[in-house]
Amino acid sequence: MSSKSKSNCSTRKMFATNGWFYPIVGVASLVAFIYMSFGGDIRFSVTKEHHFSFVERNGNQFMLDGKPFYVNGWNSYWFMDHGVDGFNRPRIKAMLQSGSKMGLTVCRTWAFNDGTYHALQLSPGVFDEQVFQSLDYVIAEARSNGVRLILSLVNNLQAYGGKTQYVKWAWKEGIGISSSNDSFFYDPSIQTYFKNYVKTILTRKNTITGIEYRDDPVIFAWELINEPRCMSDPSGDTLQDWIKEMSEFVKAIDDKHLITVGLEGFYGTKNAKKALNPSDWEATIGTDFIRNNDIPTIDFASIHMYPDQWLTIDNFEEKMEFVKKWLLSHIEDGDKQLKKPVMLTEFGVSDQNSDFDPSHRDKLFKLVYDILYKSAKKNGSGAGSFIWQFFVEGMDDFHDDFGIIPWKRRSTFDLITGQSCRLALLHQRSNLQGNLKQLCAR
Repeated sequence: MSSKSKSNCSTRKMFATNGWFYPIVGVASLVAFIYMSFGGDIRFSVTKEHHFSFVERNGNQFMLDGKPFYVNGWNSYWFMDHGVDGFNRPRIKAMLQSGSKMGLTVCRTWAFNDGTYHALQLSPGVFDEQVFQSLDYVIAEARSNGVRLILSLVNNLQAYGGKTQYVKWAWKEGIGISSSNDSFFYDPSIQTYFKNYVKTILTRKNTITGIEYRDDPVIFAWELINEPRCMSDPSGDTLQDWIKEMSEFVKAIDDKHLITVGLEGFYGTKNAKKALNPSDWEATIGTDFIRNNDIPTIDFASIHMYPDQWLTIDNFEEKMEFVKKWLLSHIEDGDKQLKKPVMLTEFGVSDQNSDFDPSHRDKLFKLVYDILYKSAKKNGSGAGSFIWQFFVEGMDDFHDDFGIIPWKRRSTFDLITGQSCRLALLHQRSNLQGNLKQLCAR
């Protein structure tokens, strides 16, 4: 999400009461379990043993066990940070259980926190083991609930340290070549910092599962950076070189996992499609959707979408028309140019809009889900979407104006679970197991 759209960057992106989910408030942690019932009488628990294979890519499709795999997912960036204090961990468990029960297959979350409160990386190459064990817990709990994870490795924004923190470290040590936070992308010392961090993450041995992260199929993919921008070089050359170098570095250590950049999807100054950007400004921030993803070591493309934050128009229907064009354009790019899957890894509607109505979220979700389903039906590159963002009860301090608790609004809940089922049932996936089997039998 754009830094322009957030009043508090540290509380970005998080779940919705129809009586189908029942949060149970625990004495110590406020949230212990969330139960879901279907039809009033049928209840099911999360299976604790799940078979995991690595998700792979074949052209513009994800493949799992030889079949096309399409994603219905969500964002909960707060997992690692929240799990440092053990009494908060039941909320992580509850969120992953709930996602699994809704048929959601992948969650996107932060695997970084640099130099701030609950920092994973205290200073270059210095890690807090307690925080690392929280990330171990997140990955192990995802495994227990049959959910995969996209793990993002650094933030372009200052929340949780971000590239600015790396620049501060280098400047403090007297080795930084510039105080600009864009020097993150070209300063050799900072690149060494980041590579050391990435290597530590990839080769980390989970203290709960005993599996190195690079060998764990629970991890769906690595995201290099959340919403990269290099404002000092509108040509895009600086960021392009960084993406190439860092994706090659990751692949050299870990050739099992998929890699994505983490882009918002804006077209650059030389791209014929730049008129589709929300305004002229986005073409000047040093990114280009086609060029940045057209690298062999980038496996799939990502886009974000916040029509009510990006656009100056007030009419909701006009915003939905932008959503349609934005999503279809990038799917077309994946089909015809990149020949790679395209994922909408962040999208949502703010409840702070002057004309906000909860039905707006339902309309946005339905439009997005319908476009992606139509692409999936014809083996297209529209590979899935991730709502920003989901929470459980008792987390008001973490919410931003996009966060929802999805079981609190039945129509929203039905849209999300309906998308899970129709994607899972594509391509003769008739042997559904566990939660999906029961969810889609309704």
